[in-house]
Amino acid sequence: MLYIVATPIGNLGDITQRALDTLRLVDYVISEDTRKTGILLKHFEIQKPQISFREDNEQRALPRILELLESGKSLALVTDAGTPAISDPGFVLVRAVVAAGLPLTSIPGPTALIAALVISGLPVHSFTFRGFPPHKRGPRLRFLQLDAESPHTLIFYESPYRLKAFLEDALETYGDRRAVIANDLTKFYEVVWRGTLSELSAQVAAIELKGEFVVLIEGLSR
Repeated sequence: MLYIVATPIGNLGDITQRALDTLRLVDYVISEDTRKTGILLKHFEIQKPQISFREDNEQRALPRILELLESGKSLALVTDAGTPAISDPGFVLVRAVVAAGLPLTSIPGPTALIAALVISGLPVHSFTFRGFPPHKRGPRLRFLQLDAESPHTLIFYESPYRLKAFLEDALETYGDRRAVIANDLTKFYEVVWRGTLSELSAQVAAIELKGEFVVLIEGLSR
């Protein structure tokens, strides 16, 4: 059995009892970063062998994982934080397991996009998650333009290295809509900024940025 296990996005107290029970049960833990997962496992006094499964080694690691599953072993897939396969490694593995007819299940838990959405103050009844935008400006502008007419709240992930450029391009593409930026959710230094895209762009330009960000942008009003 393959278990898709969500882990905390910051505060370790957010891990579920079922996630802990599963991590203690399985034969192997499949990890995006074995060092970070090692910290999590040590904190909860869990000792399990890990299998590295990152974007750059997915195809190499896949045959061994499938072989273990076919032999009757149980494995848990985790990422650095949050729910596997949501802008993190996991989709390739899930698709392969489904194609092979092997059993799998989800152990649900935290995900940054939902945590940010429910406290954003933007409409929550209908939203579109777009993940990480392209790094370069041309592709990023085309990526943003795809949702220029969307009435749904738009949700993006962005790094501290590209957040300023992303906000400038979003302002150019969508106009000065309401938006929200969330950083370090569930952690001691959690920050949520609300305003228009122009206000937020000016705000982040004046500070040093760290960590990953969730950016939410109001949909087009009809």
